Amino acid sequence: MREAVKSAMRFLEAPAWKDYVLHPFGALANAINDSLLDSYIRNSTGTSSHCTGTNGMSAKDSTYGVVDPDFRIKGLSGIRIVDASVLLMNVRPLITVCGTTGVGKSNFAIELALHLSRSTRKDDWRGARIINADSMQVYRGMDIITNKVPEEERQGIEHRLMGFKSPGERYVVGQWVQDALKEIDEAHKRSEVPIVVGGTSYWIQHLIFPNRLAIDTNAQVPSPNPVMSQELAGTIDSLSPDLLALFKNLPEHPPSAMADPDAAYKLYMILSSLDPIVANRWHWRDTRKVLRSLEVIKETGRRPSEIMLEQTEGISASKPRFRTLCFWLHAERSILEQRLNERVDKMIEQGLLTEIRTLHQIATGADSNSTPEDVKTDYTFGIYQSIGYKEFHDYLSAPEASEKVFDTAVEHMKLSTRQYAKRQVSWIRNKLLPAVYSANTEEFLVPTYLLDATVLGEIWNNNVRDLGINLTEGFLAQGKLPDPLTLSDNAKRMMSIDKKSAE
Repeated sequence: MREAVKSAMRFLEAPAWKDYVLHPFGALANAINDSLLDSYIRNSTGTSSHCTGTNGMSAKDSTYGVVDPDFRIKGLSGIRIVDASVLLMNVRPLITVCGTTGVGKSNFAIELALHLSRSTRKDDWRGARIINADSMQVYRGMDIITNKVPEEERQGIEHRLMGFKSPGERYVVGQWVQDALKEIDEAHKRSEVPIVVGGTSYWIQHLIFPNRLAIDTNAQVPSPNPVMSQELAGTIDSLSPDLLALFKNLPEHPPSAMADPDAAYKLYMILSSLDPIVANRWHWRDTRKVLRSLEVIKETGRRPSEIMLEQTEGISASKPRFRTLCFWLHAERSILEQRLNERVDKMIEQGLLTEIRTLHQIATGADSNSTPEDVKTDYTFGIYQSIGYKEFHDYLSAPEASEKVFDTAVEHMKLSTRQYAKRQVSWIRNKLLPAVYSANTEEFLVPTYLLDATVLGEIWNNNVRDLGINLTEGFLAQGKLPDPLTLSDNAKRMMSIDKKSAE
């Protein structure tokens, strides 16, 4: 553990130690105690100054580690404040793997975890665990439609946050981040490297950057007694009686704009009155975002636009939770689209329609006599967002099987899959990379590499598996890492963007 502490201290070698006051460490501070830090400071500064703040307790005696309530180096001048979480970032690694569907993210993560488990290491890390970051794979069952890695192909590597939610259950990014942080902490306690992998890149982004949770993601923590400005309270009171009653009793789930457009538009009218800036961002049919924005007003007593403005202004100062190595697996679009088409065909062969019928039974309350035509499903809710469920609705609703309708459903599913992959790339380039570049302005805090997964077979092993393993070893050893733009022509082309702040 002394090596871990020294690694943390090296973060502050450029400025003198005497320039700092250290504020609370996190959960991993139980590896540090007063005498060890006192010894390090004495050896580093040549002074007999010692650390106070723990009142004689060992680190394990305090929920907040060595800081209670803050941690000072006595007798030194020029004190400056530092967030001690920055120190811990140097000793707590996190690896993330993102990219489109169909590029081999899960296979790469398993290969990487196997390497870390089998290799003889000089550092403190022994093995790895995989943490799922796919918003559909959190749901129990439905392994085909959500493209889960079969148990027999996981090669004994532990997969967490996968298949643990009921199909009809709502589970959003704020909940996932908290669950992922618990899994990461548990991995670190076991000296394992957490590998977060999935195609839901905005989940990964909000895990890496603690101050970037967007208002539309259900990430805001409700305040028990929100303090509301008189101006906002007055605006609420000025709502018409029916809209005011609706605001006070918001629906638990967003209404379907198709099935109940009146209910959807009434929610939008409320939001337009209370926060026209955010209302202009959403279409009135996007009832999930509209409802969430209204919930934020009730929970925080503030307009979502005000919170979003604060987040945007703070992006330049946003630092990652952990020292993070981020991999982006990418394949050329023309090759990927062919691969995705073939994947849909394979899913159908494996029994996709059986799973869709099962989902239908869940949606109808297991009423086997009803048909999809009888059920109005909200395709923006839970696992019903999975590509394939909506696309095969007409086919499964038909009184008789129709080859023409089936072929149309297959083509719609392939098109939806290709469009989804395009959106995944857009998010990474327009949201995740700007946040990474902002964090890396002064230091290389979030090294991010594009691994070219265009060609399968041995070339994939060389360009993805082997290169990723080498970069991981350098990252864990805290060695010098290469410029991300030099890895390949694809890396230079796809990662060369305007280094603007993420919205």
